[in-house]
Amino acid sequence: MALKGFAMWKSFPIVRQYLKGTSASGLHEALLGYEEFGGEVHTYSPAYNLNEIDQIAKISDKIIFNSFNQLNQHLNHVKNINPNISIGIRLNPEYSSTAVDLYNPCAPFSRLGIVKSEFLKGIEENIYKIDGFHMHGLCEQGVEDLEPLFEAFENNFGEYFKYLKWINLGGGHLITRKNYDVERLIKFVQHFYIKYPNIKLYIEPSEAIGWQTGFLVSEVLDIVQNGIYNAILNASAETHMPDVLAMPYRPRVYNENEDGEFLYRFGGNSCLAGDIIGDYRFSKNLKIGDKIIFEDMIHYTMVKNTTFNGLPLPSIFIIHENGNIEKVREFGYIDYKMRLS
Repeated sequence: MALKGFAMWKSFPIVRQYLKGTSASGLHEALLGYEEFGGEVHTYSPAYNLNEIDQIAKISDKIIFNSFNQLNQHLNHVKNINPNISIGIRLNPEYSSTAVDLYNPCAPFSRLGIVKSEFLKGIEENIYKIDGFHMHGLCEQGVEDLEPLFEAFENNFGEYFKYLKWINLGGGHLITRKNYDVERLIKFVQHFYIKYPNIKLYIEPSEAIGWQTGFLVSEVLDIVQNGIYNAILNASAETHMPDVLAMPYRPRVYNENEDGEFLYRFGGNSCLAGDIIGDYRFSKNLKIGDKIIFEDMIHYTMVKNTTFNGLPLPSIFIIHENGNIEKVREFGYIDYKMRLS
């Protein structure tokens, strides 16, 4: 599980019934995976901080470097700290069907991974230092997108697969989506192992863990008329669901009605003019105090939210299968204050 998409560690006892480890993007995620999830810890970073790499090496089963420079700068050091650590490099197949450039690690001029032209310059002197190749080129996609991505990866770098112990195909695999072709993925994996029986295959389905789960419950604080009814909420796109602005996308709301007579623009309670969540229609008028429930709110929200403008973070609750509601964490002023001290 790649922790960048979902890291609510209170849920890890459930998740580790299905996944065998965590993928981290730096020291803090690696520590969380090591302390709370268990299993293998894979750590990749575009570049490693010297004051963190010792601890990363101690707790990681695999460490992945973004360039040959990084590999040669840190290789001997991490091996001295952890002789059993497995070494990988990230490669860029220069192919992707990801629609949004912000989330496309294989876009032109990407800093993430080694492209073929640079790979060929350095691989001969480095191949025996490397145990595995890592790549990533999907975002909320299916196996039908994985197949051509892997084909490009194999065409560019397959000549060197014979030296490897493992390959990691990264994240973006939305394997819990209702129409995901699981049987086709199984066939892809089976074909891989027929062709490469001595290579262990990894994928990182982080967003799939939280797909279509979780709610962000907000409240209408005021309604302002200015050519449109602006409903001001005690939630914020900028602070609580930043991908609404970055991707962008429009989150679903419980009880909205696309054909409804009453139109409202939901805005956050920050001073950012563009803190707009989206336009929504309802069958009846909203009023101050109404609850607005945003759906599918776990992945890439909890890991990204901030206290910008002094807005409090949403409290975290777990609804158990028996219906009991457990308060996990409530945030307040001290959380805002102390992160700036």
